[in-house]
Parts: sequence; C-alpha cells; structure tokens
Amino acid sequence: MKTVDKARQFIYRNARPVDLAIWRYHFEKGDRQEVLKALSYYQNPDGGFGHGLEPDLWNVNSSPLATSTAIGLLKEIDFFDSSDDMIRGILTYLAKTPFQMENGWFLKIPTNNDAPHANWWGYSKETEMGFYGEVGYNPTAILVGFIIRTEDHSSPLYQKAIRIVQQVIRKLKENGNIEMHEISCFCSLLDFLEGTDNLTNEIDLESLKSYVQRAVRDGIEKDVTKWSNYVAKPSQFFNTKKSLFYSDNQQLAEYECELILKTQEESGAWPITWSWGQYPSEFAISILWSQSRFIIENLLYLQGLERI
Repeated sequence: MKTVDKARQFIYRNARPVDLAIWRYHFEKGDRQEVLKALSYYQNPDGGFGHGLEPDLWNVNSSPLATSTAIGLLKEIDFFDSSDDMIRGILTYLAKTPFQMENGWFLKIPTNNDAPHANWWGYSKETEMGFYGEVGYNPTAILVGFIIRTEDHSSPLYQKAIRIVQQVIRKLKENGNIEMHEISCFCSLLDFLEGTDNLTNEIDLESLKSYVQRAVRDGIEKDVTKWSNYVAKPSQFFNTKKSLFYSDNQQLAEYECELILKTQEESGAWPITWSWGQYPSEFAISILWSQSRFIIENLLYLQGLERI
C-alpha cells in the first residue's frame, strides 16, 4: 500500500476532528471552513485556546502555548481575516491575558499542573518563560508574528509585538546557540512577516532572515545516526524546496525524505520519540493525536520536496 493511502487509513481511524479536517484540507481538497469549525471547539470565551489542542497538554484553560498551536493551524490554511470572530478573540486574549510580561508571553501556566500533561509542561515559577529558566521566545515569536499579520498598527498590542521582534533580532545576532523549538518559532515568525503587506520599516527583515538562516543551519543535527532520538531534523524548520533554508541543508533534507519513506509503520503512522513520564492512560490517547499530526507534517514535507 502506498505511503499516502496507509496514512489516510490511520487518520480516518484515529485522528481528532480538527486533524481530520486539516488532513482533508491538505490532501483531499477539503474546505477551510471545516477546519475553522473543528478548531472553534477549542477556543474559550476569553479568546484563547485550551482543551488539549496541544496533544501533550490537556489543560482546558487558555494558555499562550495552546493559542500558538491554534495559530499554527490557521497559518496552515492561510486564514488571517482580521474581522473574523476567532481572530479577534485571539488578539483580545493576547492583549488581556495575565500570563504575559513586557518581553513576551508565558510558556507554561500554573493550571497546567491540574491536568494530564507531559512532564516538560509542568509549571514552575522558574520556567514559566522558558524551559531552562531563561526568558525565551517559545511561543512568543509565533504570537508576535500573528499579531503583526492581523492587528491594527495603531494598537498597543501591535507596538509590543514590534518591540519583541526587535529583541529577537538582537538575540539572534548575539547568540548562535539557540534551542531547536525556539528556532522553529523564529521560522514561523519569519513566515508571518514575509506574508505581511506594508511591513513596518521598524523591523530589519533582511537581518532577521540571515540570522534565522544561520540558526537553522546550526540547529539541524548533522549526525543522522542520532535521528531516531528527539533531535532537530530539517522538517522541523521547513517543508518545501522553495524555502530559504533548503539550499543550505539540501543533502540532509533529501536524506530525511528517504528516512520518512522507510520508517512508516504498517499502521500508516510514524513512531514518536518521547514519553510523558506520567499519566500513562492519557498518554496512550495523546500518542494517536500526536501521530496524526506527525503524519500530516511528514506528508507535507514529502510533498514539498516533490517525493509524493
């Protein structure tokens, strides 16, 4: 059975409605409205997202992280209608949530600890802004990209986003050693900015491109014997030959295509490389959600690199 056919069977048997809708959008000419409808059930009255939209975090309450996951799905379907209630709700949440500081939004929130979650999403005061106690840009870089793409230029939220992007550029200029998830967020930020009409000249886009390009090149694990572990591979940062990052990483990117094609399981999914370390019953369910997402990402990568 072909790669896509096996993947389709897994998706229809195991995926959540929102992931099935995304699958249909990408591979079966599905309607964008199906995705928006399914996604709307994860949005709270405050405009943020929760309810386990991020498979490894089952907190029902709105969090910047889960909201960034929703934004990622909106980005996939290229939906940025600033007059839409869902978009306005997100902007309202980002403006009003208490889980933010001047330099960004929290990575973790206290109520994470009240719900089933992977151990790395457990909240502590020390790691609320970054995994290692530092002020990081996961998920802040995604959030500010979305804000700049959708918010009115005169709003305080937009001005905050501009200031944070300027901070990101300074960080990238000064620091060549960036954590892989943060690099991925910077890639999303760059996508948002490049897709924004009338981008303010307050952002040095060319410098940002250069710094993110370097971060991606340095961030990809070059030792492919380690790729069975949880490490950064090309697909974490780009999924098309048209990407700014492809030419620098072409050999590894093409190798990953071969690896993806070779390692698909008979079920149609790919194995995951992590464990929650707790909540075994909930983790068993989350595996199916994560694998569904992983299937979509892998097939988009193969499609973008012209392998399917």
